[in-house]
Amino acid sequence: MALTINRNMTRWIIIVASFIIISLILWNTYVFFQNFKAEQRVKMDIWAEAQSEFQKGFLNDNVNPLVDKIILSDSLIPKIVVTTNNQISTRNINENKTNDTTYINDLIQEFEKQNKPIELSYIDPETNLKVDLGKLYYGDSIVLNKLKYYPLALLVIIILFAAVAYFFYKSAKTSDQNKLWTGMAKETAHQIGTPLSSLVGWTEILRSENVNPEYLVEIQKDITRLQTITDRFSKIGSLPTLKRCDIVKETIDSYEYLKTRSSKLINFEIVAPNESLYVNLNKQLFSWTIENLVKNAIDAMKGKGSLKLAITNDDKYVRITVADTGKGISKQSYNSVFQPGYTTKKRGWGLGLSLAKRIIEDYHNGKIKVLSSEIGKGTTMQISLKLLS
Repeated sequence: MALTINRNMTRWIIIVASFIIISLILWNTYVFFQNFKAEQRVKMDIWAEAQSEFQKGFLNDNVNPLVDKIILSDSLIPKIVVTTNNQISTRNINENKTNDTTYINDLIQEFEKQNKPIELSYIDPETNLKVDLGKLYYGDSIVLNKLKYYPLALLVIIILFAAVAYFFYKSAKTSDQNKLWTGMAKETAHQIGTPLSSLVGWTEILRSENVNPEYLVEIQKDITRLQTITDRFSKIGSLPTLKRCDIVKETIDSYEYLKTRSSKLINFEIVAPNESLYVNLNKQLFSWTIENLVKNAIDAMKGKGSLKLAITNDDKYVRITVADTGKGISKQSYNSVFQPGYTTKKRGWGLGLSLAKRIIEDYHNGKIKVLSSEIGKGTTMQISLKLLS
């Protein structure tokens, strides 16, 4: 309990610290942007003053070389000068569009939104009156425009980093959960083994007491079934061994066992070829898959209906279909039914089809899917496995 509290506290400290760091970075970027913008304004004020002095000197045939140098050596800030008689001159503007009046007017409006225009004027020394020359409109420099998107880019990087960290944490947590379930499964197999060994011994005693052989056959079937289940659980978390097996025989054996122990209100049918079909198979895990498909079909029919298993093959694959007359599945749920936790039953964990998919696709390199389904009429599931030559 204390360990969990400490972990949660550590996570919250990291989250709060990250939020503070991000806020400081964004605030610092904003301050830097504003300072840079203010510095650009100072440059433009100097350039505007130089422009006014140039016009004043030009009229008096006395242009100061320093003023001329300031005007010619300005930074790459886009500018538009509009004189009092509506003459327009531009600097650092697309040369191909300097004669496009609509483009220039749109640019003036855009610059006016970005920065307050600077008035161009000078004081006539003779009359001591202010002479208006026009206005300077200027936009943000290339560096400033790029700097605008820096906080957004930083935010995207932080979000991506957080997403990676979250998925890493989630994967680690899922891995820990998988290890826990694997350990529990193996422990279950170990616990079942003890009473199972005892049952085998009692069966031998009953056989020596001349008990009805039919009873002993059925008991032996259930003991074999328990041994199979124990073997399944012991294999969870381990890579199963595949052997060359007759899939027709293995499928029929699993199907017939479930048939004898299911509701008599279900009409069981099986269609299978007479010849043997061989595939690489793990018997215990494959029978688990058939069991899950059959039990799901029985649940979908609520213990009453028709269930048909068919085995077909072509040159490359053997296909096993399990068809029921149950409630059916909507087309939108065809993929969802294989996700862990998906179930329509009140008392279900939603692991059967997820487990079947893993057994067939991950361990046997096959395919399992909902072949067809119709609401109120039933569902057909299909397994495809590669044939051995």
